[in-house]
Amino acid sequence: MSETKKLRERSEIDEKFQWKLEDLFATDEAWEESLKKADEYFKKIESYKGKISKNAKDLYDFLKLSDEITDWAEEIANYSSRKNDQDTTVAKYQDYFARTMGMFVKMQQAYSFVEPEIFSVPEETIEGFFKELPELDLYRRYYERMKKSKPHTLSAEMEELMAAASDITSQADNIFGMLDNADIKFDPVKDSKGEEHSLSHGSYGPLMESSDRELRKATYESYYKEYKQYANTFASILATQVKGLIFNARARKYNNTLEASLSHTEVPVAVYKNLIEAVHNNMDKMYKYVQLRKKALKVDELHFYDIYTSIVGDSEKKIPYEEAQAIILEALKPLGEEYCKVLKSGFENRWVDVYENKGKRSGAYSAGTKTHPYVLMNYADTLDSMFTLAHEMGHSMHSYLSYKNQPTVYANYVIFVAEIASTCNEALLMQYLLKKTTDKKERAALINKFLEQFKSTLYRQTMFAEFELKINELSERGETMTAETLCNIYGDLQKLYFGEENIVIDENIKYEWARIPHFYYNFYVFQYATGFSAAIALSQKILKEGEPAVKKYLEFLSGGCSKEPLELLKGAGVDLTTAEPINDALKLFGELIDEMDELLK
Repeated sequence: MSETKKLRERSEIDEKFQWKLEDLFATDEAWEESLKKADEYFKKIESYKGKISKNAKDLYDFLKLSDEITDWAEEIANYSSRKNDQDTTVAKYQDYFARTMGMFVKMQQAYSFVEPEIFSVPEETIEGFFKELPELDLYRRYYERMKKSKPHTLSAEMEELMAAASDITSQADNIFGMLDNADIKFDPVKDSKGEEHSLSHGSYGPLMESSDRELRKATYESYYKEYKQYANTFASILATQVKGLIFNARARKYNNTLEASLSHTEVPVAVYKNLIEAVHNNMDKMYKYVQLRKKALKVDELHFYDIYTSIVGDSEKKIPYEEAQAIILEALKPLGEEYCKVLKSGFENRWVDVYENKGKRSGAYSAGTKTHPYVLMNYADTLDSMFTLAHEMGHSMHSYLSYKNQPTVYANYVIFVAEIASTCNEALLMQYLLKKTTDKKERAALINKFLEQFKSTLYRQTMFAEFELKINELSERGETMTAETLCNIYGDLQKLYFGEENIVIDENIKYEWARIPHFYYNFYVFQYATGFSAAIALSQKILKEGEPAVKKYLEFLSGGCSKEPLELLKGAGVDLTTAEPINDALKLFGELIDEMDELLK
């Protein structure tokens, strides 16, 4: 096996490509010392029990203390999570992560009296508090959001019990992560020349993008062999996740788990179901795309190991990390000088953990914190990696601007809008690259990438969302979530979204559900699709209207959760209560398919 294809130990990676966790805590010992504050904070929280309902001053002081604790806890959690994710096999940082999670459970218990106590006070009394102490008005939006949860808030004793139970109901994600990242190992695979390649979560994507069909097939089969082997275990973990959601939803008197999840982001259930309906109504374009892929690849049968490779051949060049940074900065110039200045500073000051190493968490993400955001990458010098970097830095800029412009209580934007800034970055990068190129083959490669974004984000994530809804509904009916049941549901959705007359629905792909970490994020994935639709609309406004659109967009990024998410988005010019953004995005998808068809001729 070639040395260059072996996974490196973390110690072998240059420090400049590792995130700078010293900005959070200079040493592990400093983190340990800070964690000791937990008991002191718990006592302070306890000291306000029975007082926050009595007068404005105590309520205000308590809420200010809560902001202080939030800032502290986020740094504690970020450090332990980032340390654990950079190498999930290190026992010390597994322990850090576990202790942090335990601390959060205790914190939930400590805070469990707050909502019941505030709800015990008549609204006119709370209004009197606001009039008596003008500083308290900072928390009016916080109170208004809290009021919406009143029908679902239990007694103080029951809230304490629910907080204690969360340590159990939240474990499925952690168990999945340990099995998927630390325990599962994949057999190496051989290409058509007999050369061996190491297979990991990080290398799976690049290998599946290879023009070597024999290598893609070997990768696909080796990868899913492991998920099939552990299918019953993965099914049990996912069933545990859903049961935890059902327990919480029923205990809090929600109609179902979807309603319970979306209530926290102030998003109507209709938005979720409208997305699925709108995509179903545009399935003809997806079928047209799959048929184009089959024709372009000149294969008798299209398989799922054929859906990631470029349909324009080996035109994609290597894009080293430093070059990707420069291209992204140039592409995002329409967002203004200040935006790009901060972005450049993030690159230079090691916000990003760049390359894959042994034991590192797979995939990519951005984690916001008041200090500054952190980005996990498994960068592979590909076009896809560059777009992923632009995507995650979009998240980071959203977090940075929200923390900079909002007080702690409103600094964290809700997950419904979380994918908009990231995808807008990608859309602007794509438009920049398309405008810049004069080469027909390069343009075809870029359109291929754009088509892939529509397929993977709008269609595939909606398929994931529909799967998540179906398995929750199945479990809510009391039916058992076996591996066989999950495979049947997933296989039927593959037929619907790809068209069984267009692609071979084999046994391997029916196990794809087992490897998707987002099924443990509580109805998260639909927001990729709504976010993508909104981002396409926003990017078009930015490029066509210039400064006025940029100003509105940056106000949206700076809004945190200071308003309802749909209201913030409407301020930027996009209304996701309608199907219009989704239909418009898929109209563009159809036009791109037609252009690609012409280019390939």
